[in-house]
Amino acid sequence: MTQQLPQVPSIEPELTGVRNFRDVGGLPTVDGRRVRHGRLYRSGHLAHATGEDAAFLAGLGLHTIFDFRNAADQKLEGPDVELPGVRNVNIPLSDPADGAEFWTMVRDGDLDQLRAILDDGKAAARMTASYRMIIKERTAEHSRVLHALAEESVPALMHCAAGKDRAGLSIAVSLLAVGVERDAIEEDYLKSNDPRRRYKVRRSDSSPAGMSPEVMELLSPLFEARVDYLAAAFETIEETWGSTERYLTEGLKLSGATRERLRERLLHEG
Repeated sequence: MTQQLPQVPSIEPELTGVRNFRDVGGLPTVDGRRVRHGRLYRSGHLAHATGEDAAFLAGLGLHTIFDFRNAADQKLEGPDVELPGVRNVNIPLSDPADGAEFWTMVRDGDLDQLRAILDDGKAAARMTASYRMIIKERTAEHSRVLHALAEESVPALMHCAAGKDRAGLSIAVSLLAVGVERDAIEEDYLKSNDPRRRYKVRRSDSSPAGMSPEVMELLSPLFEARVDYLAAAFETIEETWGSTERYLTEGLKLSGATRERLRERLLHEG
């Protein structure tokens, strides 16, 4: 029998060293149910969590933390803090701005170099292509996450570096699997644009020139959650599998029984 947890709306904390944390509880499904509070969380990386942050996270009763960062991310930011009794699972997903050379240019490049790689829609196009690629080519990884959630891995926290793209897509896929309305998925996704949630842009040149309005404008497509990116992911599902149902059953190998267990784990009783 599924454990019954108190269903009180969570109060979102102001974490000092963890960006973009939130509980996705409360989102509505197409059949009139809602995601339970205290079951599924999302955030940026936990490498810089303070002692107070770690104490709060430890108090959530987490079973599993899914870290979608790759080795380059972990080298840049550091490993997650260890939380007692919590299982850490690293499932690398491609970074939307993948490649050490690209990120080196983002951090260190001058204005002309940034224009060359980001201007005229190139940055947004790179992000859109990455979202499409993750949906098409990372079905095994997303299947693994959803089967884990269905079995025993809740409460769970999903994160990448900024908690925006890889975690955002993984949360979106999880919510699709239990029938959350697409408008609600989009609304949650866009919360990553809140100024207090945003991943801090790191530049070697932090002078007014290095962080000028033009530089920030060139970088903005990499650091924003945009409706077009998520729409591209949903379009890729339709173009590749024909429907969300076929994506879930054929792409992610989710049986009817597994999806029912997911609903039991994540949703209020109907």
